[in-house]
Amino acid sequence: MDFYLSALILGLCLSAMSLGIFISMKIFNIPDITTDGSYTLGAVFTAILLTAHWNATAIIPVVLVSGSIAGTLTGLIHTRLKIDALLAGILVMTGLYSINLTLLGRSNIPLLNVPTIFSSFQVFANAVYNNLITVALFIALITLIVGYILRTDFGIAMRATGNSESMTRALGINTNKMKIIGLAIANSLTALSGYLVAQFQNFTDINMGIGIVITGLGSVLIGEALIKWWNITSIPASLLVVLCGSILFQMVLAFTLSIGIDPNMLKLVTASFVLIIVMIPRLKKAV
Repeated sequence: MDFYLSALILGLCLSAMSLGIFISMKIFNIPDITTDGSYTLGAVFTAILLTAHWNATAIIPVVLVSGSIAGTLTGLIHTRLKIDALLAGILVMTGLYSINLTLLGRSNIPLLNVPTIFSSFQVFANAVYNNLITVALFIALITLIVGYILRTDFGIAMRATGNSESMTRALGINTNKMKIIGLAIANSLTALSGYLVAQFQNFTDINMGIGIVITGLGSVLIGEALIKWWNITSIPASLLVVLCGSILFQMVLAFTLSIGIDPNMLKLVTASFVLIIVMIPRLKKAV
């Protein structure tokens, strides 16, 4: 039981990244590969500051700013230098690997004997229940904030930019600015996932972000399928479904491990699962 509860907690930790990918992919139609680097960047700052005896809550603004800077760089390269968004994300992600390794100073940092955000809530005897409530409250707050932003005039302008950039520009909205801010918000959420996962797994590793965009994309694709299936149109409900997609994705991986699949094959299973999710709607259209 604890195994699946841990998968649930991990799914909630990664759901902040799923919200970020939802903003970049589904609102702005930008395939942002910066995710791999900004996720690790959030974990790196978390490890550095926790081992420097910072309070876990005080680290959150630093993590958000670091992720937003990464997203802003991608946005500037894409909008100002007119470089394809995919290539811009790859360039920033590649650069972030060296930056993360330099900041970390070594390949990994353990966080076994430092207070974390998960150690601040101790009600149940079973630590897994305490962790679940902590991350659930944290993600609920983040989801409410993101939902509120997307329903404001600024959020509507962001969504309009993704739907029809030419029309939005004709209305006097600076679409390049909207893209930059959108990518900054998306990557700050991604860095927040790195912050949570580093504390949940009690270590930060330089390679923890490699391929993480596939996990986030898979979560968003599951959420998108559910949104179409249930005909969801409201933003708050869409965000909740994306959270469900993140949790369901981790549950599938947990089930895969529980039936004895070699952990070395987990990345292959992840990629195959995402492929199936993408393929099913296309097969239905073909039929």
